[in-house]
Amino acid sequence: MPQSDSPQPEQDTEEQDTVQEDTDLIRVIEADHRAFESAFQQLEASADEPVGRKALVDHVIAELVRHSVVQEQFVHPVIRRRFDDGEAVVERELAAYAEAEEVMKALDALGPADFDFEPLLERLIAGVRSHSAEEEAGLLPRLAAACDAEELQDLGFKVRAAKSYAPTRPHPHAPDSTPANLVIGPGVGLVDHIRDALGNRDV
Repeated sequence: MPQSDSPQPEQDTEEQDTVQEDTDLIRVIEADHRAFESAFQQLEASADEPVGRKALVDHVIAELVRHSVVQEQFVHPVIRRRFDDGEAVVERELAAYAEAEEVMKALDALGPADFDFEPLLERLIAGVRSHSAEEEAGLLPRLAAACDAEELQDLGFKVRAAKSYAPTRPHPHAPDSTPANLVIGPGVGLVDHIRDALGNRDV
């Protein structure tokens, strides 16, 4: 029977929404990595253009802080439970976060005209790139193997939702393990959002 030349119906709206709302944890983390890299490339390409540079760095810092905080809250407990070497893996993750937080804390107080601004920014970018590559080569495949599809979707949804109340500024001395970070994180996040609003910090 000959096929009709009439145009095929568009994909069902509900199906499109389902595709768009995929919350698989691995994809969510990888999307964060891609967003960081895009911002890093923009910063590197505009090194000689100070206008707007501080705002972009503030945005990057906010996203990096959100990313690390929600992983501490929801991903690290899974690693501890499912990996034989879970404690060691989480300790390495926390050490990388702690180093980045110290750099971000220093950057948060500086502007492009300050002598240490660019060296600190270069250090932050190099560190995040290295850590992201390590996660994608080792941690994420292990997480994908340790969790079923339903759990990955649930974790990804929680991670995405938690970003709305996660802190936006580095807090190197805040608790980094549950349950303390689950209690303090939202409160610190609220204070950060208020400070951002008062300071016209667009994050």
